[in-house]
This record gives sequence, C-alpha cells and structure tokens, in this order.
Amino acid sequence: MPRVNDGSTGSLFDSSAEAAERATAPLAVRLRPRSLAEVIGQTHLTRDGSPLRKLADTDSPMSVILWGPPGTGKTTLAYVVANVTKRRFVELSAVSAGVKDVRAAIETARGALGMTGEQTVLFIDEVHRFNKAQQDALLPAVENRWVSFIGATTENPSFSVVGPLLSRSLLLTLRPLDDADIRQVVSRALADERGLHGSIKLAAGVTDQLVRLAGGDARRVLTYLEAAALGLPDGGEVTVELLERAVDRAMVRYDRAGDQHYDVISAFIKSMRGSDADAALHYLARMIEAGEDPRFIARRLIVHASEDVGMADPTALQTAVAAAQAVEFVGLPEARLNLAQAVIHIALAPKSNAVAKAINEAGADVRQGLAGPVPKHLRDASYPGAARLGHGKGYMYAHDDPAGIVEQQYAPDSLVGKRYYEPTTHGAEARVSERSERIRAILRGGAEPVAGSAQESGRERPEAPAGSDTEPARGSGRERPEAPAGSDTEPARGSGRERPEAPAGSDTEPAPRSGRERPEAPAGSDTEPARGSGRERPEAPAGSDTEPAPRSGRERPEAPAGSDTEPARGSSRERAEVPAAGSERERAVPRPASGEEPG
Repeated sequence: MPRVNDGSTGSLFDSSAEAAERATAPLAVRLRPRSLAEVIGQTHLTRDGSPLRKLADTDSPMSVILWGPPGTGKTTLAYVVANVTKRRFVELSAVSAGVKDVRAAIETARGALGMTGEQTVLFIDEVHRFNKAQQDALLPAVENRWVSFIGATTENPSFSVVGPLLSRSLLLTLRPLDDADIRQVVSRALADERGLHGSIKLAAGVTDQLVRLAGGDARRVLTYLEAAALGLPDGGEVTVELLERAVDRAMVRYDRAGDQHYDVISAFIKSMRGSDADAALHYLARMIEAGEDPRFIARRLIVHASEDVGMADPTALQTAVAAAQAVEFVGLPEARLNLAQAVIHIALAPKSNAVAKAINEAGADVRQGLAGPVPKHLRDASYPGAARLGHGKGYMYAHDDPAGIVEQQYAPDSLVGKRYYEPTTHGAEARVSERSERIRAILRGGAEPVAGSAQESGRERPEAPAGSDTEPARGSGRERPEAPAGSDTEPARGSGRERPEAPAGSDTEPAPRSGRERPEAPAGSDTEPARGSGRERPEAPAGSDTEPAPRSGRERPEAPAGSDTEPARGSSRERAEVPAAGSERERAVPRPASGEEPG
C-alpha cells in the first residue's frame, strides 16, 4: 500500500499514532532533515540554482532520478522536497508495489490536481526493481506532469531504468559522504532532541571507529550508534569494546590519514611485487574491513599492473582496469571479489619493471634538455606552406611496406641510437624482446629483417660473394654460409640452418623451403630432389633420367634432351620406382644410350 502524506493535521487518534510511530522509529528515520539546510553532504545538489533547489523553491512540477550508494540521502531529499513545497507526498517501494498500485496513485494525483490544483510528489524507492512494464506505467504521468516523479536507485540508471523514463527525468548523482560529513552526522545524533539528546557519551576512539565502519553511509553509522547505545543508562559511555560487541566487528587498527594507511598499502604493493598472493590478500581484506575507499585500492592495482608487471603479462592491466570498473558499477561488498581476483592475477603474474624504467629514463633525459627538434620529415605537413618549409619531405609511410616497418629516423638527432625500453626475458616479454631487436635493426639499417619486411621481399638484401649466384634465404633472420666459388647451388629458401656445400661442378639444386640437410647427388647426375619435401631421397643411378614430381603450381624442371618423361603432377613425393620392363609405361620411356636399365 502506498504511504500518503497530504499535510493535513488529522484526528487526535492520528496524532497519537504518529507520536508512537516516531518513538519506535529507527534513529536514522527520526533524524531525517526537515529542510535542505539540514541536509549533510551533497552540496552540489542543494546549492542555489541546482535542479533540486529549484524543485523545492518553486511550484513547477519536475521529475528527477536520484542515483547513489545506500545511505547517501536519496529518500531524505525526496521527503525534504515534499515538506518544503507542501505538496502531497506519495511513497511507493518497488520491492512490494506493482502496476496496480502505480496506476492507482497516478489516478488519485490526477484527480487532486484537477479538483483542487494540489500537486503530488510520487516517490518510488528502489525504482530499478520495477520491470519494463511497471516503469512504462509511469510514462503518461511523467510526460503530462500529473505528478512530480522522484525515483531513487542504487543501480546505474543507464542499465536499470528504461530509456523513455530516463529521457523524461533529470538524473542527479549522489556521492558517498566523506569522513567530515559522517562525524557531523554522529554529532547531530548525540545532541539533537530527536536523537539521543545528550543521554550518552562516546569514549576516545569510538567516533573514529564509527567513521571507519560507516564507509560513507549515514544510515549505517546511525544504526551502529543506536545499537551501541541500546540499554545504556542516562550518562552512560560507549567504549570501543562495547561498540565491537554491539556490531560484531573487531576494531581494525587502521588510520586512513596516518601511518597505518601508508604502512598497509606499502605492504600490500610489495607483497604483490614479491608474488606473495596470500599476503597481498591479507592486506586487501585489512583495508576493506577498515573502511578504506575501494576506488583507492583499485587505482593502486592499475598502477602496479604497469609498474611491476608490464609487458611480462599485458593482461594484468586489463584485469586491474576491469576490477576498477566493477568497483564503480557494483560497489562493496560484492566488489571485493573483483579486487581479490585482480590481486591474485597481478601477484602471480611474471614481473618486469622495464616499462617503468623506460619512461623514467625518457623523462630524465627530457628534464636534462635532451629534446632536440623534431626531424623535418616527421613534422606536420597538413597546413598550407608546410611543403615550402620541407615538412614531411622524405617521410616514408610504414604501411606501404609489406611488414609495416621501414628504415627511417624517428628520434631527434641528439637521441639517435638511444635505447629506453630494455625488455626482460620474463613471461610474454621474452617474445617482445626478440621482436624489439629485429625492429631496431631495420629502423637503423641493419640486416636482420622482420618476417614479411621489405628486406625479406628482396629489398636491400646482402650481396653474395663474387662469382657466386647464391641467394640468401628469404624470411630468415640469420646469416648463411657462402656457397663455394663457381658453384650455382642455391640455398634452401625459408631455412635458417647451414647446408652442406654441393660438389664442384654439380648443378644439383637443393629442395627449397626445407629445414633439413640433404645428401649430395652423384657427380654427373641431373636428378633434382623433390621440392617441398623435408626427407632425404635415395640417389638415382648415374645416367638416369628419372625426374621427381615437382610441387603443384611451380615451374617444373626441364626433362633431359630426348626424353618425353613427364613427372606426376600434384605430387610432392618422389616416385618409389621406375616401371618394370615390358610394361606400357616403361615402353613410353626411351632407353639410355648405354642400354643400361634404370635402377
């Protein structure tokens, strides 16, 4: 059933019922502010000119959605607006109300507006719990301003409130109360006549503990204070031990602005750096239980992921950022799971401080004045007159190269050859280290190509020895031995190993794209090994014109003069044998001049 406050005095029985209700109401309800001036915190929403202030100071209907963590004053602000403006106030909870209740409240408000001109504030707490149909029922009243709608939610409205309702309302974001605000709430509760009215005192350290336990939630701190004061006689004192028993929470020795704060966070970071996941989890729990801001913890995780893990495990940064987003989206206590996952990931990841060292050294050089002019070919050439100044002239577009890397100077003249990033061999950075060296060799005119680069595709390849037609292996980053003078042997392409030299005077060509050594062919043999095969093949007899099948799609070697033998197409293996004498295939092959049968 909706709770309605129409501002009327009611009967004597109603007054007695309200007095009894106030006497038994929780401390947080009894201390609810009666005007915007009494609201603690949220000054960005209550200052002059703010939408909430305009809603309270004028009679113009307006619809707003209040989004913020629990205990930040969403319900309080709705009550204040209703009290200040003397509007009829109707409160519904999305936990128990349905479409029928919503429509009934709207019809009543519409009738009051038409009959007496009285406006209604329709406050729906936990509006994110309404489904789409229930939220859609609010649209006519909001659009036609039959009610001033105020919705309160702890969930992101972008995901929990339907678009049409969100577009028709102002979204106001409430922030967690800071420590000073919580202290002010405690002081008011001790002194206000609606609260404890000076009936108890707090021992030393109790206020600090309450502030830590509150976590920016005013309702929570008032609940804890009321539980600790329960049963105490007038003039009684709440001690730290009494508070711990009342809330069943041990006091964590942690000062968010003192030595404990810095000592614990230091131990937390050093435990992750030292790969001790268990110790890091202990310090994480210690900070959370003491009321440390989870956003502060998330920020430290993001920094540590790059500072002490870096390229050794690039996914550590992604995990840390995801945990920080989870803190904003979910909040505590559930977000402790996301923080713990990030802590374990970072602690167990391989470590490298190469990223931190690189940017620190680069920054030190800049501060020392090592920042020469930008090379002309790298300067902005987009504006008129840039070409006349030589800007952009000679610049080579890296994407025009097959590998996306070209030999070109990028650093200022004073820093040519300077190395900042020195990868380690830990984790994924080991692969980065190898690629980094090969890229630097290309940028500075070295001979080691990256796979697919211009050097590999035939640009600027090393010269072969005089008199040799040997071609270096394409796609290999290693130097290969020179072929003997006078040899036309071509080394295997795509291989990074040395191959044995072919005999002098031999025109045998080794198998391309093979990584294994092949046996030498007999002198005087024109047998060519099968291309694309990594196996050794048996030698063909001297004088044999048997030719292996070449790979499909390539040029095939010419058959000996006078031979009409055609190798099998599409086969990458050698043929097992020569056809038997007398067969049809054998008759198609002319016999050698010597009259000898092929082996």
